[in-house]
Amino acid sequence: MKNKTPRAYINPYLGGMLLGLVLFLAFFLTGNGLGASGGLNRIVVAVEDVIAESHVNSIPYLAKMAGGALNPLDNWIIPMILGTLTGGFISAFFNKRLKVETRKGPRISVKTRWLMAFIGGSIMGYGARFARGCTSGQALSGGAVLSVGSWVFMFAVFAGAYMLAWFVRRLWTEGR
Repeated sequence: MKNKTPRAYINPYLGGMLLGLVLFLAFFLTGNGLGASGGLNRIVVAVEDVIAESHVNSIPYLAKMAGGALNPLDNWIIPMILGTLTGGFISAFFNKRLKVETRKGPRISVKTRWLMAFIGGSIMGYGARFARGCTSGQALSGGAVLSVGSWVFMFAVFAGAYMLAWFVRRLWTEGR
């Protein structure tokens, strides 16, 4: 019988250096940084273009991606998103971490955990589209090029998360 014990996580300093190398290569090879919301946005626009093409063509923001003969999936960020998902699955498989589970604290049900994840993800997704970029793009790509706006944004994200943690920590801890 094979050993099913997951391997230890990578050293965070080594992981950070490897992520920096990937970010450098992304800038070097594509001229763009890293981020996720743009790719997910393009996938949604591609589906919307199939369902309601006239709507996509009538909205200038959407038409720049999918209007007329344009294909929203014909962009550098789509292979990056697919490669990220594929790489994550491959890594999880080889490190014996590929499984279906819901990570949660002892004081929250699985259903509530999924509801909170959906609400939080929806707020983050709306915020990413409203701000024209996601936190990963801001932190990694903007921070790497020393964008003052990106650094201010990330300090605000961490401060906001720290303040919000007081309200939700009881869901993740015993007692109190």
